Amino acid sequence: MVSEVIRHMFARRHNPAMPRILLIDDDEHLAAPLTTYFARFGCTLESAVRPSEGLAMLRAGQYDAAILDVMLPEMDGFALCREIRKESDIPIVMLTARGEVMDRVVGLELGADDYVPKPFEPRELVARVQTILRRQRNTPPAANGNGTQHRVFDGLSIALDRRQVLRHGERVELTGTEFELLALLAAEPGKVFSRDDILNRLRGHEAELYPRAVDIVVSRLRKKLESLDCIKTLRNAGYALAVARSEPA
Repeated sequence: MVSEVIRHMFARRHNPAMPRILLIDDDEHLAAPLTTYFARFGCTLESAVRPSEGLAMLRAGQYDAAILDVMLPEMDGFALCREIRKESDIPIVMLTARGEVMDRVVGLELGADDYVPKPFEPRELVARVQTILRRQRNTPPAANGNGTQHRVFDGLSIALDRRQVLRHGERVELTGTEFELLALLAAEPGKVFSRDDILNRLRGHEAELYPRAVDIVVSRLRKKLESLDCIKTLRNAGYALAVARSEPA
């Protein structure tokens, strides 16, 4: 288990007024114009050209999101994403060379929240990051009429206000995308949500990969909740949360 000290070092900022973003890309000519561009939209962009430098900055600072290039020295972006996910659920956007489909699939499987193919327009990258940050800030609607921000099931507790998930009393670290998916399914347990339903909540991925992106995120979430076996697949229909409530509706 990752120590609480490291978790604290990776903690994200809660002040949405000036989001702090870390770019890890070995193209030294990319950082300067992107920093200027992000500033136009109220975001502070900092950069590192080597994964080791980027990891050190993440551990020493408080960032709202990270942007990782796939092609990096020391370790590629996939390995870097894996290392970050061992210690943090910070939103991650992958920059994938030439828009390779497999690059995007691998990134999603490792826990990335979104991907932008190179070459890209700076405005698109800003828009993707802004979408992820909005999802992080927006609290899902309450589970029932009494305004509670908790949904409690057999072996599973979801605190919507704190974006915290407990499995048999132990905290489960979810990425923002995984949490949004679980909150959606938990809003109406037993209801089958189609891929289109899920995509409306997890929008941001390119159309050609939409169905597969949903399947990958579901697979990631299912693995983290494996002992509960609570996410069911209905062939040609979609996904549902199949677990009994432990509190009155």
